[in-house]
Amino acid sequence: MASTPDRLPARYWRLWWAGAIDNVGNGALVTALPLLAITLTTDPRLISLVAAASFVPWLLFALPAGALVDRYSRIGLMRSAQLFQVVVVMAVAVLISLEAMDVVFLMVVAFLVGVGQVVSGIASQSVMPEIVEHRLLPRANARQYLATTIGQSFVGPPVGSLVFGLAIAMPFGLHGAALVTSVVLLARLRGVARPRETVQPAGPAIREGLRWLLGHRLLRTLALLLGVNTFCFQLGNVTLVLLATQELGVTVSGYGTLLAAAAVGSVLGGLLTARLVTTFGQIPVLVTALGVNAATFILLGLSPDVRTLAALLALSGLVTAAWNVVTITLRQELVPLALLGRVNSVYRLLGWGLIPLGAVAGGLIAHELAVRAGYPIAGTLRALALLVSLPLLVRAHRQGR
Repeated sequence: MASTPDRLPARYWRLWWAGAIDNVGNGALVTALPLLAITLTTDPRLISLVAAASFVPWLLFALPAGALVDRYSRIGLMRSAQLFQVVVVMAVAVLISLEAMDVVFLMVVAFLVGVGQVVSGIASQSVMPEIVEHRLLPRANARQYLATTIGQSFVGPPVGSLVFGLAIAMPFGLHGAALVTSVVLLARLRGVARPRETVQPAGPAIREGLRWLLGHRLLRTLALLLGVNTFCFQLGNVTLVLLATQELGVTVSGYGTLLAAAAVGSVLGGLLTARLVTTFGQIPVLVTALGVNAATFILLGLSPDVRTLAALLALSGLVTAAWNVVTITLRQELVPLALLGRVNSVYRLLGWGLIPLGAVAGGLIAHELAVRAGYPIAGTLRALALLVSLPLLVRAHRQGR
């Protein structure tokens, strides 16, 4: 640890910079995928399948990835996962240059990139308690979330849309370069403990993590709440590119700027969450975030212009940041380090497993009703989920969480 008690250690900042650079490339990729999709088709059902494909790996690989994260070097797994993604995105650039890309290939690409993100994401969250003291976790996670938000939503999207307009393959090459840089930075990270080798086969090891999470009432409830909210998020946002470009007249470059403007809220959330938690407590911040997000999604479907849309997306980003920082910190504080990878994997499976269904549902709703219709439906579902879970959350707050 650093010699100054309240200062995050140097190795944390190496991890932070690796993640920050990777997230810039990922932001460019996330923007380029739907833009590339609408050059291949305008059918919202097919566009939603591209979005769904990137999250299917959480259903298939989250649990075995958690077992790997608790058995092997978490930093090493992050590097391997990122190198795998480099191969995928470079292959995309080649296919585009050969004019061989179609919607099916794009779904495969989204799926394969998602596989790498499953391993890297679980390892990244699980390694944090090995790098910083528990009392510094809220600050460390808030800074990490800032890096993710700024890269994926503030810097990456406008850069991705700009270079997409110059050459369709460029955002994929940019993401590959960012991944390689991240791998180099992670290779210089020293002094991180390797998880103790377990003698359990993968099956019993996974079941141990599953039993731990299902036996913890608060974290189990938060995982289920996350599942409902990510389903709703994707249900509404899967056709955001169509709402922006077809109904509100946003250009290709303007779409990236719209996402960047929306990310301002996420940045503010990352900066303010640690102080909000200190002032009000973890559970009140969570409940407020969920309530505001439900109302925001209902209003998103009524957006009359781009400015209103951007402002509401920014507000949603702010409270989503608060939710993420608090829930990540809670897991790192409450879960034993030896189980953290497996518990994180079960949590993410429960929390993200419904995202592909949300994407497909959003595409069908947009096709059958209207592009805007998914947002108020999603907001209503979020409000109902909060009402159902509210008694347990209030009880947890009274017990000192």
